[in-house]
Amino acid sequence: MSVTPVNPIPNATNEHYLTRQNEMESNVRSYPRKLPLAIAKAQGCWITDVEGNEYLDCLAGAGTLALGHNHPAVIRALQDTLASGLPLHTLDITTPLKDAFSEALLAHFPGGKENYRLQFTGPTGADATEAAVKLAKTFTGRGNVISFSGGYHGMTQGALALTGNLGAKNAVQNMMPGVQFLPYPHEYRCPLGIGGEAGVDALTYYFENFIEDVESGVVKPAAVILEAIQGEGGVVAGPAKWLQKIREVTAKHGIVMIVDEVQAGFCRSGRMFAFQHADIDPDIVIMSKAVGGSLPLAVLAIKKEFDAWQPAGHTGTFRGNQLAMAAGLASLRVMREQDLAGNAKARGDFIQAELKKLAQEFPCIGNVRGRGLMIGIEIVDERLPADRMGSLPADAVLAAEIQKACFSNKLLLERGGRNGTVVRILAPLIITEDECAEFIKRFRLSVADALKTVRG
Repeated sequence: MSVTPVNPIPNATNEHYLTRQNEMESNVRSYPRKLPLAIAKAQGCWITDVEGNEYLDCLAGAGTLALGHNHPAVIRALQDTLASGLPLHTLDITTPLKDAFSEALLAHFPGGKENYRLQFTGPTGADATEAAVKLAKTFTGRGNVISFSGGYHGMTQGALALTGNLGAKNAVQNMMPGVQFLPYPHEYRCPLGIGGEAGVDALTYYFENFIEDVESGVVKPAAVILEAIQGEGGVVAGPAKWLQKIREVTAKHGIVMIVDEVQAGFCRSGRMFAFQHADIDPDIVIMSKAVGGSLPLAVLAIKKEFDAWQPAGHTGTFRGNQLAMAAGLASLRVMREQDLAGNAKARGDFIQAELKKLAQEFPCIGNVRGRGLMIGIEIVDERLPADRMGSLPADAVLAAEIQKACFSNKLLLERGGRNGTVVRILAPLIITEDECAEFIKRFRLSVADALKTVRG
């Protein structure tokens, strides 16, 4: 049986499709409000809308598209799987493809399959977060969880309770109880008002003291959950000494250390996983986005001694996505063969260096930070007084206008951080030096356009 492809309506505009979407979809949609286009096709780092406009995509599915759009290796893997006769839905029943994918993924963890096991969850990072926390509670018999301000772990009930941003939380009552938030180090906006190495040292000491203080008021938690690099929180990298202290203290006190690598994982930071920059070994690692090679998949890597599940202790109908495993296996091979971690570091270093030059021209660029191709640009109002650490007030209005100007200049970016004041770069890991230069050119023009609009 042949299937007729769905092609764009002749001469239809972006506005035509956006109007129809508005009539058919819930108010919950978000990206079309900031990036109002209808995509007709995409390849590599480029997207073409239904009107024929080409955009440089530095959003890449919020980091999902590690190899960019429609990478030949991914397309070939999908075609081969479809032609193989393999069932596309298998629950958690094994297949040779799942076996090969599992072995390839475990090879990236210390000790491989001798030390870690995989758990395939429902195909979202949020469900993997829920599973990780449930497992930590099951293993320890305890109920509390420590999370960190600025962290993002998903939008389901438990995952949202662990998330720092209040925007989605204020409207939802009776979230998962027993979550204690602690401050996360921030190189530009130290939560203690100290800044620099002194601020990191203070927060490192504070965490250890909080856990070991018998008068802290909080009973020993089942788990600590964190991102080694906060993504939605504004591209904030956890300092190595701080992460190492958390690993040391959690191991000492039998607390499960969960590291969320949903966005920072798979070469994006210049290493396979962001936690490797601190040379630590988490007890549970949460993976989604790029793990499925652009298709829905979420996986936990669990140290064997923490695998306390009974059969069916956490299930999910779509935890056996064979196409995602095929795409993920192809992606892992390309990452290794083409050293995409090295490419991410090289391209990211170039972009950061160029952005810091732009900051001399545009003082509204208050801080440039990140690792690899996970970069944040904090937008500030340089006309206002700095705080005690020399940091300038954030400018949410200008940041939003910069994103809007980037779209007008055919550059797709997202914002994050407090009040959306951090412009974020999550370009595909295959981005070339020429495309990085094109990014800088378009971003510079967009900042200049936005300043004219907002400040005259």
